[in-house]
Amino acid sequence: MANSEFDTITAISTPVGEGGISIIRVSGEEAIPVVKKLFKGKDLAKVASHTINYGHIIDPQTNQEVDEVMVSVMRAPKTYTKEDVVEINCHGGLLATNRILQLTIGAGARMAEPGEFTKRAFLNGRLDLSQAEAVMDLIRAKTDKSMKVALNQLDGNLSHLIKHLRKDILDVLAQVEVNIDYPEYDAVEEMTSKLLREKAIEIRQRIEGLLKTAKQGKVLRDGLATAIIGRPNVGKSSLLNSLLHEDKAIVTNVAGTTRDVIEEYVNVNDVPLKLIDTAGIRHTDDTVEKIGVERSRQAIDTADLILLLIDSSQPLTKEDQQLIAQTANKPRIIIFNKSDLPTKVDQDKLQALVDGDKVITASMTKHEGIDELSAAISHLFFNEGIESNQNNVMVTNARHIGLLRQADQALGDVLKGLDDGMPVDLVQIDMTRAWDLLGEITGDSYQDELLDQLFSQFCLGK
Repeated sequence: MANSEFDTITAISTPVGEGGISIIRVSGEEAIPVVKKLFKGKDLAKVASHTINYGHIIDPQTNQEVDEVMVSVMRAPKTYTKEDVVEINCHGGLLATNRILQLTIGAGARMAEPGEFTKRAFLNGRLDLSQAEAVMDLIRAKTDKSMKVALNQLDGNLSHLIKHLRKDILDVLAQVEVNIDYPEYDAVEEMTSKLLREKAIEIRQRIEGLLKTAKQGKVLRDGLATAIIGRPNVGKSSLLNSLLHEDKAIVTNVAGTTRDVIEEYVNVNDVPLKLIDTAGIRHTDDTVEKIGVERSRQAIDTADLILLLIDSSQPLTKEDQQLIAQTANKPRIIIFNKSDLPTKVDQDKLQALVDGDKVITASMTKHEGIDELSAAISHLFFNEGIESNQNNVMVTNARHIGLLRQADQALGDVLKGLDDGMPVDLVQIDMTRAWDLLGEITGDSYQDELLDQLFSQFCLGK
């Protein structure tokens, strides 16, 4: 039988593994009766809402105690899903946690699908779609700033802006309909066209104000794919270790030590970087190293930012110059490493090759230049600080960005239609399309396939 949105659902809401506690969450009309069958302690049907109650979970078939627990009872509608919710706090071992989960299923709940708790919060009106997506952004936040942006969206600030935009469009559409219904007045067509033009321009400016934050917002949400590039033994792995503040990569004087691509996340001045330490790029006959070199070249193509290291203690090589040329069209920072040794690079030649890109002098062995590098990365992507509008809202979600751009284009079509002298009733179709597109951001208009796709990205138990 197909799953129903009215089923009582259950899942483990804490990460899998050993820990202090684990939480099994149960939500739905039968949440309290389901857990009551397993709980030895107070009568859960009679306890006050939003209380936590001590007792034991009992296997009803064997009547044996499974674990000592604390059970939270939260009655609808003041819960995350707006349904009755019970959370069983047990000891954080794999065996006890999974045993209790199976008992809740045996007592009448079914296993929740990924993101189903948050999906129910949306369907029951507890959150709109943009707020539901912010829940996952909050879980995945990698910096303080990205966490604040996600919290801002979860609080509904983006939703409020979108709803105000839609209301203004709806007011215009209503006025246009009234004017179309009374065509006997000579000035109606002209007045309606003027109203449409003024509002389309005004709303478009507000949308474009939101879109100005999109580039930085996407960086904060998804991080920058940052490839550390250079020929062998120039200090790439040392740079990775310095940024991570730990010895993640093996560092030796032997060229070709890094054979594969190493990926790690790091917070640099509130900019999340997905650091990619690549194998040194050079010609090699070693089969394994050759694969690593090819992956390094692929990393250059997909990276948002290139950190190109050059060994200042040796003259520029042909490989250095090839890498400078190969990364010329990418956002990049040149790191002039090994400044603690005598410099043998022709500075004028290097400056001519890098074409004005930022060059930082550093010594990875002495941890010099890291602070300057961090500031340069922040300046490259946030050169005028973090942009936001008057409501401190930043657009971070690729789906939202795409819909805002489509709505902006629809309003552009409104203006073009007016310029071309199209009838008002045809022009308003594009205005209505902008209204619908903005509604997809908050979920006021959506398709079931969209919900399935979005919530499938969530973890179980959320």
